[in-house]
Amino acid sequence: MSISSSLDRLDSARGVRFLAALACLLVLAASLGPAPTAAAKADGGGATLKVIVRATAGQTDEAAKAVKSVGGSVSRDLKLINGFAARVPAWSLTSLRHDHSVAGVTRDGRIHLNHHNGVADPGTSAGSIYDTTRAIGANKLWDQGITGRGIDVAMIDTGVAPVSGLDAPNKVIHGPDFSWESQAPNLRYLDTYGHGTHMAGLIAGREPAARSPYSKDLHNYVGVAPDARIVSVKVADAQGLADVSQVIAAIDWVIRHRRSSGMNIRVLNLSFGTDGSQTYLLDPLSFAVEKAWHKGIVVVVSAGNTGYGDTQLNNPAFNPFVIAVGADDTKGTASVYDDTVPEWSTSGNVVRKPDVVAPGKSLVSFRTPGSYIDLNHPEGRVGELYFRGSGTSQSAAVTSGAAALLLQHRPSLSPNKVKKALTATATDLRNTSTRAQGNGLINLPAAKSYSSLLGGLQLHVPSTGLGSLNLARGSNIISSAGVALTGEKDIMGSLWLVKTVLGIGEGLLGGLFNGRLWAGVGFVLDPVVGLVWSTGVWDSDWTGSKWTDESWTGSKWTGSKWTGSKWTGSKWTGSKWTGDTWSSAGWGSGP
Repeated sequence: MSISSSLDRLDSARGVRFLAALACLLVLAASLGPAPTAAAKADGGGATLKVIVRATAGQTDEAAKAVKSVGGSVSRDLKLINGFAARVPAWSLTSLRHDHSVAGVTRDGRIHLNHHNGVADPGTSAGSIYDTTRAIGANKLWDQGITGRGIDVAMIDTGVAPVSGLDAPNKVIHGPDFSWESQAPNLRYLDTYGHGTHMAGLIAGREPAARSPYSKDLHNYVGVAPDARIVSVKVADAQGLADVSQVIAAIDWVIRHRRSSGMNIRVLNLSFGTDGSQTYLLDPLSFAVEKAWHKGIVVVVSAGNTGYGDTQLNNPAFNPFVIAVGADDTKGTASVYDDTVPEWSTSGNVVRKPDVVAPGKSLVSFRTPGSYIDLNHPEGRVGELYFRGSGTSQSAAVTSGAAALLLQHRPSLSPNKVKKALTATATDLRNTSTRAQGNGLINLPAAKSYSSLLGGLQLHVPSTGLGSLNLARGSNIISSAGVALTGEKDIMGSLWLVKTVLGIGEGLLGGLFNGRLWAGVGFVLDPVVGLVWSTGVWDSDWTGSKWTDESWTGSKWTGSKWTGSKWTGSKWTGSKWTGDTWSSAGWGSGP
């Protein structure tokens, strides 16, 4: 994900150039009304206005004299803009603007400090959540009461931090932590990398002050499905490191517990991918997402970025059943006609291309203070609360939120029908190839009304999952103490094929890890992160000195702020997990 700093932009369409830019504050200046008529001058000659006068270069004194000549007064110098503040008769605006010493006259307006949301004006800022939700028409569904309520979106990622907008009671519930950090109580469930929190905000973030109708709220962060709930299943640590076997185990948990303890998991977001290239018919990770799909879960996967050096969709996005999502660059405009697909968004090949695209360029979402990304890419910060990023990760998150809205509206929709509704109604991008955009940009109002007698039937050959776990990893190999985790064994050292063949039950691998991970009756309330799965730790399986808490260091989450400076403590290393695997075009100053 590429995050670039956001510059607050003034309303150039109205000619407003009011620059009271002390401390980089955003000024919202009122636009000028029409020039007064002669009658208005006669009737309202006593009315005065506060204005900002910009003088022509070297003629500040002359401009001040012009103001006084029409009965106005100068109140203070504004040398920063070669001008001054003044009060003038309302009728004099036109004549002042035509004076040779005056470069411009602008009505003075109130300064609105960005102390709340810390982002540029949501109506004009490219990548703002306001811009994003309108690009896909989510706001129109909100106005009909469709906000994602009652739908749970599972997210297998780097965890979620309890930042404002994701910390409301019952907003995020935490499944088991499959990451290396699960053995450290101060890190368990928390997003020490910074990716998962960003995705969760796009899917279902909602700041405490936000109120319905959300479409009218210009100042609070409101994600695509603001009343949906996030089920976070953490698999990666502070450096984005995880093994494919951990991701598969997490998918297995989601399948098994999609209806446990009052949950209603209808969507699974995977902003994740490897360059594993064996056929989807054999690939274990591909098999896992396909299994979830056939169990009634809409699986949304990022198509990937071109960091691997080829155009093939990442694994598991190359599975033809799931929804593979590429990135759309809205150019910061409401019109779709100037949209393009960024060059870093993986375009696929003749066998498999993205199904749809969704906004993914420079999107603003929640910042995780003190996380790896936050500390290493401070240029991505937007105010105190937000971060800006690009990638098909974000595009998948936006689409997962869209799926949640459709499922609230029509709970009976199968995954196939959701996919058909999104692909059949997507808007074609004029400036982009069909291969890069798939069916086009998702269009929620059209998808909401779509119906088909065929129901989106998919006749692809199903996967068996009997292929190589090591090939599913591709080049994403992790190692500990110089020993690489390779071959047909999972992170527990167990033979993978044995588990696959002997797996039984409703889940993916039946008795995975002897069933000990799945014990428990539901969720309990953790005082720090909220609702967590009652036995969501690898207590009985992680043994030996390398899994003890002494291997891990880091800071605790206390209250509303991250304390300390860095999240460290992983002996595991990997070359690509911090970027390509999490479908990120890069953090900070990327494309």
